[in-house]
Amino acid sequence: MIRAHRVRPAGFVVAAAIMLAAGAAAWAEDFHGFDPTAFSGTMLSADQLKAMVADAKAVTPPRDGSGYLIGFANLQRDIAFGVKVETGIKANADAAGVELAVADNRLDGPTALANAESFVRRNADFVIEFQTDVNFGPAVMNQFDNAGIKVAAIDIPMPNAIFFGANNPRSGFMGGSYLAQAAVAEFGADKVAQGYLVVGELPQSGAIPAMRTGGQVAGFQAVLPDFPADHILKIDTKNTLQESFQQMSNLIGRIPAGVPIMVTAINDQAATGMLRAAQQAGREADTIVVGMGADETETLAKEPRFVASVGYFPERYGNYLIPIALATLAGKALPPAVLVNHVMVTKANICEFYKDTACAKDAKILDFKFPQEAFAKHLAALRGLEELKGYETLIPKE
Repeated sequence: MIRAHRVRPAGFVVAAAIMLAAGAAAWAEDFHGFDPTAFSGTMLSADQLKAMVADAKAVTPPRDGSGYLIGFANLQRDIAFGVKVETGIKANADAAGVELAVADNRLDGPTALANAESFVRRNADFVIEFQTDVNFGPAVMNQFDNAGIKVAAIDIPMPNAIFFGANNPRSGFMGGSYLAQAAVAEFGADKVAQGYLVVGELPQSGAIPAMRTGGQVAGFQAVLPDFPADHILKIDTKNTLQESFQQMSNLIGRIPAGVPIMVTAINDQAATGMLRAAQQAGREADTIVVGMGADETETLAKEPRFVASVGYFPERYGNYLIPIALATLAGKALPPAVLVNHVMVTKANICEFYKDTACAKDAKILDFKFPQEAFAKHLAALRGLEELKGYETLIPKE
């Protein structure tokens, strides 16, 4: 289940930006070029990363008395998002000269728990967790807490772990409002009012990712406040293309012929599965899709009805996560949550973010306007939700 190895060098990882979550403690000092309140996201040099390791060892000696072992439990190793996250973590671990043990959580809580137990047996110095089942978070963290192992959690928070990942409220609201504006531009407001919004959710991951899909609905409604509530349909994607395809196939027969089908989902894989179902049902011309993640670059570039995706830039995650691990081992005070800064990635601008993917010269350019005032009201409503108490640092200020 776990494969340990020295990771291989990887190429340059493009710069990204982060924002500090609301209520997070201020960063006290620069740590060899790493300050999460101002970090560009560009991969640090090997010299900087090795200097971090030296400082960390002076505070927290490696458990084996020699070198650090960092565990990384990936969400799933054969999906595009997971592959890109893993590649970035490997590149940084290799440059730092630390050993990396990689596990595959396989989108499964019991597997994540078994992997955690294995990391503890291997005496890992730090663990990066990317696991989807919120119900297993406490059990997984219990293993690490009992062993005194610090953890960073990607996208789904776990008790006592540093959170790194999506700004769920903003990314969702951005994607939903873009979808509404793109749909009006494509079909016209009168026809859109007769259409259906289909949202691919992920209930198993709990309240935090639910802020993303809830934001998609809220963003859509901010642009189209009179859109009929009974025309908003939701499916459980189980975080996979296959399940999304099946559930969308089951649902699409309920949508009247010829009306617009506006699709968005928890991630690009789910959105792609939903698009494939519309294509198989002969409804592609009625469908418009906005994804989440912008990691399925080929789909975004080549599928006419997949018009945009909210960028998460998973290939840059390792540029933060290995420095976060080393800063923690060096005893530096880190904020409890670091959130990604999201942008809309379209056929017209994809080459600006992914140099090996061409921009479409004839792509329609939407004059997208982010509904900031409506978003501020959405954030205020989130802060009053009982299920989000204790997660205030994951709700941005604006």
